[in-house]
Amino acid sequence: MHSLLHLLLPLLAWLGLHTAPAPAAADPDWVRQVGAKTQPATKTVFQATKYGAVADGKTLNTQAIQKAIDAAARKGGVVTFAPGQYLTGSLFLKKGVTLDIPKGVTLLGSQDLKDYPDMPSRVAGIEMVWPAALINVLGQDNVAITGQGTIDGQGKPFWDKYWAMRKEYDAKRPRLLIVANSSNVTLKGLTLQRSGFWTVHVLYSQNVTADGLVIRNNVGGHGPSTDGIDIDSSSYVLVQNCDIDCNDDNFCLKAGRDWDGLRVNRPAEYILIQNCVAGAGDGLFTCGSETSGGIRHVIARGLKAKGTKVGIRIKSALNRGGTVEDIVVDDIEMDGVGTAILMTMNWNPAYSYSTLPAGYTQETLPDHWKKMLAKVEPAERGLPHFKDVTITNVRVKNAKTAVSAEGQANSLLENMRLENITMTAATAGVINYAAGWSVKNLNITADDQESVAVQNSAGMKY
Repeated sequence: MHSLLHLLLPLLAWLGLHTAPAPAAADPDWVRQVGAKTQPATKTVFQATKYGAVADGKTLNTQAIQKAIDAAARKGGVVTFAPGQYLTGSLFLKKGVTLDIPKGVTLLGSQDLKDYPDMPSRVAGIEMVWPAALINVLGQDNVAITGQGTIDGQGKPFWDKYWAMRKEYDAKRPRLLIVANSSNVTLKGLTLQRSGFWTVHVLYSQNVTADGLVIRNNVGGHGPSTDGIDIDSSSYVLVQNCDIDCNDDNFCLKAGRDWDGLRVNRPAEYILIQNCVAGAGDGLFTCGSETSGGIRHVIARGLKAKGTKVGIRIKSALNRGGTVEDIVVDDIEMDGVGTAILMTMNWNPAYSYSTLPAGYTQETLPDHWKKMLAKVEPAERGLPHFKDVTITNVRVKNAKTAVSAEGQANSLLENMRLENITMTAATAGVINYAAGWSVKNLNITADDQESVAVQNSAGMKY
């Protein structure tokens, strides 16, 4: 039976049918359910140039490309392009449509914010009005975005705006691609670069596949907050064979922030990330810091990091709440990272704990700032919890710190399992406020020849 399935998988892929990732023997049943279950079946081609799109990199083609999408949506079909560069503002995909961007084609994002209409969304864990993305899949089912071409956000003007306004929260910048309130969405094969803000944002959605994406946000500058793939209060998501080089978290799970995130209370769950690599960036695999709705039932495996600031990271804040649990991280390679394994419940206090901006009163505050300033009561509701995390088969060389794991006296890091881990680092690090850890075959060679400092912890098995 196994050999027959092995022979059938290439045929099924060629036919465009969904094939769930082949589960390992010990995988939970939910692994078979991740990813898009359907893809658009209609292959009728709608050439964007026939609807007025001009491939000169200068003409604004938003209306022309949207006409092609709308025409394809009537009966289903494939919107595609002749070779060249197409300048565009926000585009909105619809049910049954494949947006195909072939090799030799680049969609260029407009550098004018007015070409990205404001609409309700969630950004940094708070529901608010925010500019639409360059490519939008909103409230749709059975959509695909494919091809060997490039989507270039041309984000530098938005990066510059951020640096000029970073003391305020309203440095509005468009994401490159958002999937929100949608299902059965496939993103495959594309190169995505120079996003003005987050690159791929999967929000309030289920059964989404991101396969073979290449993300580059260090082209022509250092784009701030240009996360790679953010999975935000979504479920049954498959990410595989992706290559990310950005300036913030590369593969990141989110579930809402503070009072507003606790109000929404939607988890990120049933997520498989496998066979991916990360270069520059803030974290190879990150859970948080937006943890309010909970992050659970996650497998991240076969990942590689080179030069990334942090390898495996779980982070939150003391007013964020939520539980991070049932996380399995396996078969990880890191070279030249800052901290290999980092857990903190008090991440970046200057960012995490909002204060009233200068020049505003409660009466003049935008609604999203009111949400950010709303107190979480009782205070205990804001305490995050990390438990039941398994990290196995990890190989690290040239890290600055091997392990930095800091719980709280009233919220311990509970029941973590570390096994078959080999690291070389400048310093071994610390485990503080932990309980019930199982540590087996953890080998750390530290330049300072010190061992991991274990403090305020009980029930630690070595």
